Amino acid sequence: MNNSVKRAHNFNAGPAALPLAVLEKAQAELLDFNDTGMSIMEHSHRGNAYEIVHNRAIELLKELLSIPEGYEVLFLQGGASLQFSMVPMNFLPADKKAGYVMTGVWSEKAYAEAEKLGEVFVAATAKEGNYCQIPALKEINYDADTAYLHITSNNTIYGTQWHAFPNTDGVSLIADMSSDILSCPIDVSKFALIYAGAQKNIGPSGVTVVIIRRDFLEQARKKGPTMLQYATFAKHNSLYNTPPTFGIYMMKLVLEWMKGEGGLPGIYKRNQEKAALIYDIIDASNGFYKGHAQQSARSLMNVTFRLADENLEKKFLEQAKQAGFVGLNGHRLVGGCRASIYNAVPYESCQALRDYMLAFQKENS
Repeated sequence: MNNSVKRAHNFNAGPAALPLAVLEKAQAELLDFNDTGMSIMEHSHRGNAYEIVHNRAIELLKELLSIPEGYEVLFLQGGASLQFSMVPMNFLPADKKAGYVMTGVWSEKAYAEAEKLGEVFVAATAKEGNYCQIPALKEINYDADTAYLHITSNNTIYGTQWHAFPNTDGVSLIADMSSDILSCPIDVSKFALIYAGAQKNIGPSGVTVVIIRRDFLEQARKKGPTMLQYATFAKHNSLYNTPPTFGIYMMKLVLEWMKGEGGLPGIYKRNQEKAALIYDIIDASNGFYKGHAQQSARSLMNVTFRLADENLEKKFLEQAKQAGFVGLNGHRLVGGCRASIYNAVPYESCQALRDYMLAFQKENS
């Protein structure tokens, strides 16, 4: 971390931390991008200067995720929340049902939107245990005629994450990966469609990444508003209308930073180390800190925990804020504490949080 710049320990759940090196590069280029005398924000999305940025971002995503041939990478807007509707609008025909695995609030929201547009069913759920785990793969129920199976790969509110994905035997698998995309290696070929808001791991808010298999895209319903059809964006390289050009530029810088950090293997190793710093404190605290997620389902991105009582929890959060920690409050729906440790959160911030947790326990035991 650059010691000349004072930076908060940013554990916000999203929009989240961005790499300092990326912010510094964007700052240096803000007024004059590549000696053009213009900011990238001022360039036409039809011009060569921006087109190079746009295509490079796509190339880097394909490289870092090892996306196989036969997939399109699209840049949309509207966040994952719009995808909750776009997916069934495109891929849920009247004569089929779609299965949803319920692992938290965001899967519930995806289900509720799809239910407005067609027939859906719960293929498996972890709600009974207050979403402290991921359903076992053998518990997921659907048949061969299911339109698609939808999962949420990481659950920010409850701090759970899928560590193995179902083999769906021909049924199209769709994943909302908004909060863990590019945090660890995945086999993209398992999925017909992946979508993710950029604002947690790959850039600022305003860009939504969609990775879609071409043969699945061909199955999409042809009717519907032009801007809500994936085919529109695939046909025009996501340039049918003006895309969020600055957000895509920032995403390109983040992807370049990730490549320089060792790509996904390097990022994944560091994410494991960061998470271990905090989970180890929770496990060794003799119940002073209580993790929400079962160990087998723990998220590398969102560490959720509580303290023994609400007054102590309030004191913990207040003193943390005074000590320079930002974003440690749990989601408003569940309370408690949450450390979101996305890719750009420095290892040093996780060390500082570990040290603070140790000191707080010692002072309050």
